[in-house]
Amino acid sequence: MRPSFRREMAQQAVAVRGVSIALACRAFAISQRCYRYAPLLADENEKIEDWLIALTKARKNWGFGLCYLYLRNVKGFGWNHKRVRRIYCELELNLRIKPRKRLKRERPDPLSVPDQPNQVWSMDFMADQLWNGKSFRTLNIIDDFNREGLAIDVDFSLPAARVVRSLNQVIAWRGKPAMIRVDNGPEYVSGTLIEWASKHHITLSYIQPGKPQQNAYIERYNRTVRNEWLGTHIFHNIQEVQDHATKWLWTYNNDRPNMGIGGITPAMKLKMAGFSHGKTLQRGIEHPPRCATLHSKLFIMLNFIVNLYKVCTYRDCLLSLIHI
Repeated sequence: MRPSFRREMAQQAVAVRGVSIALACRAFAISQRCYRYAPLLADENEKIEDWLIALTKARKNWGFGLCYLYLRNVKGFGWNHKRVRRIYCELELNLRIKPRKRLKRERPDPLSVPDQPNQVWSMDFMADQLWNGKSFRTLNIIDDFNREGLAIDVDFSLPAARVVRSLNQVIAWRGKPAMIRVDNGPEYVSGTLIEWASKHHITLSYIQPGKPQQNAYIERYNRTVRNEWLGTHIFHNIQEVQDHATKWLWTYNNDRPNMGIGGITPAMKLKMAGFSHGKTLQRGIEHPPRCATLHSKLFIMLNFIVNLYKVCTYRDCLLSLIHI
């Protein structure tokens, strides 16, 4: 045991037990001169400690060598390297600290909450596999105002051009959003989507990298998609996945209470806001607006039939189109 430790125990025995200094020195095998020793550089050692602690906090990747050279050459202190090294080890700064792989970033911006429909949309991708192990992706689009699911597009590949096509289809019956919140995926930072957004005067709001909580609405929606149907069924083909997604989307918007909006359905909150998808409303039934392309017309007509007759299957939609 080092003499400094034995001196501390002897001083404690004298102070607490009331024994004499001579008896304490004999018991702990130190001289009375060692017992009465008082370092003259205690204040300067505290200054060294403060400098070392401040340096290691500000420069997490600096070791003793850089810290000593900084104090010696940059700051001009004349302290001996042995003395600085001793204090460095007493502070246990020589222990290896595994560095974090990610850089420390600033606090993320708070999530904005829209107060009207079509102010902010959010979209994100999900991935899963068919029964044979082949991977597919889903593109989920929601309105942040009432958490309404606007579209679930399913395919093996969803490039930027496919994202633009899905957005055009939704805008044809829903209207144009002021802003779309996305992450930093390659489909979202591509020139195709940026050019499309600029042409339609839509702002693309990118979240900070590594901060998915800034896109919390769509991330929570993705969890619901995963738990309620995507992760609980085995699908054999893409069409089966798309059909199941279409059926579930109607149930989610019209029948499933959402705790994030006060325990009501997205359709109820949309109705409370007095918002209509089309230009006119007749007896509470939404009429599809005119569209230029046949594909958009069929898409809008199918949505019109689903809302009018409350049907979900592909066969029922075809029968309704025949009767119309």
